[in-house]
Parts: sequence; structure tokens; C-alpha cells
Amino acid sequence: MRLWHGLDEVPADWGSSVVALGTFDGVHRGHQRLLHRARQHADRRGLPLVAVTFDPLPAPGDAQPAAVLTGVDRRAELLAEHGADAVCVLPPTPGPADLPPAEFVDRVLVDGLHAAAVLPAWPGDPVPAGDADTLRALGKEHDFTVEETPADAEPVTSARVRSLVASGDVAGAQAALGRPHRVEGVVVHGAARGRELLGFPTANLDCPPHTAIPADGVYAGWLLRLDGAEGETRWAAAVSVGTNPTFEGSARTVEAYALDRDDLELYGLRMAVEFTHHIRPMLRFDGIEALIEAMSRDVARCRELLLGR
Repeated sequence: MRLWHGLDEVPADWGSSVVALGTFDGVHRGHQRLLHRARQHADRRGLPLVAVTFDPLPAPGDAQPAAVLTGVDRRAELLAEHGADAVCVLPPTPGPADLPPAEFVDRVLVDGLHAAAVLPAWPGDPVPAGDADTLRALGKEHDFTVEETPADAEPVTSARVRSLVASGDVAGAQAALGRPHRVEGVVVHGAARGRELLGFPTANLDCPPHTAIPADGVYAGWLLRLDGAEGETRWAAAVSVGTNPTFEGSARTVEAYALDRDDLELYGLRMAVEFTHHIRPMLRFDGIEALIEAMSRDVARCRELLLGR
């Protein structure tokens, strides 16, 4: 898979292509339908498939940036898994996303990617190419076809998945995504209470700003090592999201305990947490003993859900 950050990285001799447009945040089941259809068009024409996305995500007007379901590198991996031969990442502003539809089509789709066919963005993905009717009219002018993907009656959208994640409904998010929701970050030093006081050493992830993190609570999931090292890279985990109210904490953290492992040295490594089950909300306990008892129950439940024992 080729990854281009901006049109300047597209090879000068790049030929015709089929182009799928979208923010593609999450690469959810709706996006996957669009990509599957785009792959079929590309194969019939004998052309490569290029997915166009944006980083950071476009935010309309003065709106706050949306919580990000998939960082751009993970998004590119998923786009490739679902059929893209190349991914072109565009900045939303200042840049192509500021252009009116006719100029965006001219600069990005025609001059940049030599589109022979274009699949418009999935519902809910704001892109500056205009609606399908506008795109079809511009396609006639520039000699490319527009191939729409029929949406479901209630199509999955990135906004819907963000809402599910924000509410802690990670099972619902998994159903919409077709895989568990994942957050990524570098393991940093925390208060070390898990190792030294509680008996459950955790990996504390420093996630990028605007990451879509589930609601405060305890979850079952998986802790994954992303640095490509050989050996074991995936562990069943109990995951805590929140401010550690028993200790009067204020900073919101994502901490993962690899079940039955106290020998892992993960500081400084790039890791991911995948959320599969919501166990309970975040609670304040009256003392450390009550907290340890609750954590023991949480770990047992995670072990049952993830490992069947």
C-alpha cells in the first residue's frame, strides 16, 4: 500500500485510478461497503484504488475537533486491509478542503489522482467535493464516472460510533466497526500504585489529543504491542479508564493490566488497547482493601470473558 501525505507525494507518472472519498474515520462497516464496491470497480477497470482521507479531520465552522476513532496511520492500515492500493492524506485547512467543489475536483481528483471513477463519501463524512449531483455534473465535465454505494436505511456513521464509544458501549461500537474499538499511545510512568500498592501493574497509555476514549469505567479487552518486536505481542487485559477517584485523582488515564503478568517492561513502547466488554462504571471505594477486592473481581470477570476460565 502506498501512503501519500499530500498531492505533492503522488508520483508524477501516476496513471488513472478509481478514487474513494471520505474522512474514513473508524473505517466502520459502512466505509467497508464503500471500499468493497470501489474495489470491484477498480478490478473491472484494471485500475488501482486510491482512498482519499484527511488529517486532521475536517471540523465545520468553529466546531471543536471531533474525537478521533482511528489515527491516520491506523486508518491507512485499515483502508489497505479493505482494498485500497494507495491512501492520499490531505490537510483539511488550509488546503484542498477549503476549496469549492469545482476546484477540489479539478485539483485533487483530476490533476492529482487522474480519476476515471469516483465513489462519493459515505453519509456523514464531510468532504468538499459536493453532493452526488454536483459530483456527477463535474464528472461529465472532466470525463469520470460517479459510482454511488447504496446506504442502509440507518447507515453507520463515524458520529454514531463516537457516541457509542463516549457512552461506554464498546460492544455496540464493535458491532458498528466490525472489530473492537482501539486506542493507541506510548506507555508512560504513572503513580505506580498498580505495581507497588495494589498488586496489579498497569501500562499507562499516553494517547494523542482528541482520541475517542470510552466513558470512565472498567473494561475487558486486549493490550497489544505495536513496535513490531518478535515474540508475544498480545495479552488479555483488564482496562481502567478514569481519574482514579479512590485516590482523589484528577487526570484522566487509560491503564491496562495484562492478566496474570507482572513481568512485562513496557515503558516507552507504543501500545494499543482494544475494548471488548464493559465491566462496570468507575467507582470511588472507601479504602484500598475495598478497591483491591473490586479489582480482583474485575480481573476474574475479564479472565472469564476473554480466556474462558
